[in-house]
Amino acid sequence: MKELEIGVNGMNCGHCKMAVENELKDLSGVSNAEVSLEEKKVTVSLEDESLSVDKLYEAIEEAGFEPVK
Repeated sequence: MKELEIGVNGMNCGHCKMAVENELKDLSGVSNAEVSLEEKKVTVSLEDESLSVDKLYEAIEEAGFEPVK
């Protein structure tokens, strides 16, 4: 299993946290996503290491936030 940390701009509350986590967890190949509001980042655990980072960025954008690339 592989873990990635991605910075996310615009998160500031529990609703933001849940929106990002749920959008990422809905992706096939993601086993977990844990947002740190204090650090403005999400840690994503991947079951499928071939899942592209671009797909993760797209999911964060779908949740209404900006991934730090």
